Amino acid sequence: MSTSSSDSPSRRYVERLAAVAAAAAIMVTASAAALPPSPTPFTPPGPAKPASPHCEDVCLAAPVQPAKPEVDSATLDRLRDDVRAVHATGVVGVLGEVDTRSGRLPARSGVADLTTKKAIPLNGYFRIGSTTKTFVATVVLQLVGEGKLSLDDTVDMWLPGVVRGNGNDGREIIVRQLLQHTSGIPEYLRPATSVDQWRQAQLRTWQPEQLVALAMEHKPSFEPGAKWGYSNTNYVLAGMIIRKVTGRTWGEEIERRILTPLAMRHTVIPGADPRLPNPHAKAYTRFTPDGPLTDVTTHNQSLGDAAGAMISTTGDLNRFFRALLSGRLLAPAQLADMKKTVPAKALQDMGVAGAAYGLGLMYQPLSCGGGYWGHGGDEAGFSTRVGAVPGGGRSVAVEVTSRSPADLEALLHTDRALTTLVDHALCGTS
Repeated sequence: MSTSSSDSPSRRYVERLAAVAAAAAIMVTASAAALPPSPTPFTPPGPAKPASPHCEDVCLAAPVQPAKPEVDSATLDRLRDDVRAVHATGVVGVLGEVDTRSGRLPARSGVADLTTKKAIPLNGYFRIGSTTKTFVATVVLQLVGEGKLSLDDTVDMWLPGVVRGNGNDGREIIVRQLLQHTSGIPEYLRPATSVDQWRQAQLRTWQPEQLVALAMEHKPSFEPGAKWGYSNTNYVLAGMIIRKVTGRTWGEEIERRILTPLAMRHTVIPGADPRLPNPHAKAYTRFTPDGPLTDVTTHNQSLGDAAGAMISTTGDLNRFFRALLSGRLLAPAQLADMKKTVPAKALQDMGVAGAAYGLGLMYQPLSCGGGYWGHGGDEAGFSTRVGAVPGGGRSVAVEVTSRSPADLEALLHTDRALTTLVDHALCGTS
């Protein structure tokens, strides 16, 4: 990603791409100090399940955990078909996992590596992008429940003078608006249009203050509270507030408040470490619509910070969202706050019917009635979609291992297939 405004495309193109990125990042259908100097988070706690040598089409595994005798065959069949449909949109690989009371039901399609043609590992690690935001919002709401800060506190109360300039004013913006994307604070990220731009941005280690400073070079998108508008800068600021309140980084707080209690041993905050734990599929990106697929698996994620710099697995993400929505991580009052939504009109205008955004959670209707909660994410070469029904009784996590951010039609085509997969998975009965 390029962070230089002089290198960015035209304003209209950037705005359109940002809108699509926002839709992709949250459609559930987007710091080095967080680790010790010599981090060693990349050793899985147990032996990995070996991938089959080849998996060009769909490889469907048995439930990962003991299942009831009445395994939901309809869910298995639909998952197989829907994973194949996502792969058919032109992505390199797809891994989906439905978590039900009958067990964990995974399926995969495509390959993990274009050279070796090996299958995507069923327990593979991937960069989850903006799904990180739900973890960050959960920590903020835990601090609210502990009386350590308020959703009505101004940003300037905790970060005096940080949000200032070009009409931006942290004295007029509250914490709730950060988590809800109603602050009007401009976006700091700019899309890369070449491999060189992307590599230049990824070679350096970014501090959150630098990312916010990039955003402050631009005018607000709108007056605080006037409407909804997705901006990664909101969550960089939320991460900075966590550190100011607790004395620890957002990553450290997520580790001790969420990952450790839930035994999420396959979720890490890499900081500036460019490695992706094994096993994993390779990530590929096209920087131009007709350009080649570039391997972007290894890179420094500090540019995402608290807005999108975590690594996880489908199993761990399902565990997190089910725990969150079942009330295991937040007191009732804070979970209710998290679910207080505003219409995400920008997404509705793009065809995401009924889309509404709470505090780090998005709500979307289901075709079978009711709706679901979740948050997707997009990182270089990876797209993540996660959704869970109210109460957390059923969830689905999906990972796609290639992206074409310069090809808006390709992004939307894949996202429609992902939307169908999530809908079918959550409309099951067992």
